[in-house]
Amino acid sequence: MEIGTAETQRTQRELVAYLRSPEAIRERCGELFSWVCEGKSENFLCDLNQLGRVADYVMEVIRGEYPNLDVPFHSRWRHFEVGGVGRLAKLNTLLAGLSPEEKAAAKFDLAIISVLLDAGAGDRWHYHEQETNLRLGRSEGLAVASFQMFCQGNFASDGLPQADASRLQQLTEAELAAGFQVTADNPLVGIGGRLNLLQKLGQVLLASPHLFGDTNPRPGNLVTYLLGKSENGQLAATTVLSAVLEGLSDIWPGRLEIAGVNLGDVWEHPAISDDGLVPFHKLSQWLTYSLLEPLQELGLTITGLDRLTGLPEYRNGGLCLDLGLISVKNPEILHTSHSVASAVIVEWRALTVILLDRIAATVREKLGMSPEELPLVKILQGGTWTAGRKIAAELRTGGIPPIQIESDGTVF
Repeated sequence: MEIGTAETQRTQRELVAYLRSPEAIRERCGELFSWVCEGKSENFLCDLNQLGRVADYVMEVIRGEYPNLDVPFHSRWRHFEVGGVGRLAKLNTLLAGLSPEEKAAAKFDLAIISVLLDAGAGDRWHYHEQETNLRLGRSEGLAVASFQMFCQGNFASDGLPQADASRLQQLTEAELAAGFQVTADNPLVGIGGRLNLLQKLGQVLLASPHLFGDTNPRPGNLVTYLLGKSENGQLAATTVLSAVLEGLSDIWPGRLEIAGVNLGDVWEHPAISDDGLVPFHKLSQWLTYSLLEPLQELGLTITGLDRLTGLPEYRNGGLCLDLGLISVKNPEILHTSHSVASAVIVEWRALTVILLDRIAATVREKLGMSPEELPLVKILQGGTWTAGRKIAAELRTGGIPPIQIESDGTVF
């Protein structure tokens, strides 16, 4: 879309702001959801009669994982605890002596780096943690690999457990591959895409000094910016998401743009009226969820948690498909791989966003709990993501998702 008059530019800015909002995600996904439910999709059917069954399955998983229903947030911090290993105690020891705000900044550095490296790893890659002798795959393996690299100072110019713009731009594929133990026999999907994200991160840190600082730009300086946005010890979750989307939008490769603004995780679908755009912002919301805990440790109260959406990725989407909330019209969909931009994947993700809200409401109703007691971010953790992985492992060798996605390492 081209820049025209001042009025056109204002309209374009308003559209960008709208597409970066959770409201836009729910509205556009809701439009596709209704379209599928009306039988207009060539790809999917939706059966809401299965909601109770899916909610029961999710509740069974929640009770198995968290018998007292004291569920933590669905965030990167859970992955750092895999295997019951106290890795965060190691981190806290490394950060001892820093002020609370400096500690939070270091944790922001770690969370942002680790989440950006968290796109699907494929089912052949594993990370061997020498300290524990654990062999870890998928998200947990990526988390622990990035955690160990961070603690070793691999993302900082001075070798400290932090990250800075200069070092990120100098990072090489060989260094990243070594840190992730990538070999011909241990291939990691999208290693080049991951490196590009980190190098781009280094560039955007320099481009936004109001967010990331001007003397030593680093992801963690976002803490200072967000503290300035808090009022009376409170900070809206959407304020964190807005900062993430504003600060990091330019790292995404080859995405749709409006007036020169990279839209990130936004895709096209012909069934959407007006501009045809469907936003998801999966990694950005996953990152936002992961930044909330360091802010809480500073004493901030996070408000409006449930304004953020569920995460449209293959575990949550796989749960809906594997338990019959969604079914495919053409079995061939399950036997071929699809690009992230394809109608199949856009529809699958849109259905997932809306169905996660429906599942969450049903789970709360069955448990007699309020959204404040059991927000969506906890149901994702307890919860739908864990349940999606569990049912996938029961149904398919290696626990692969029901639909295969061609990933470049930057969306999932």
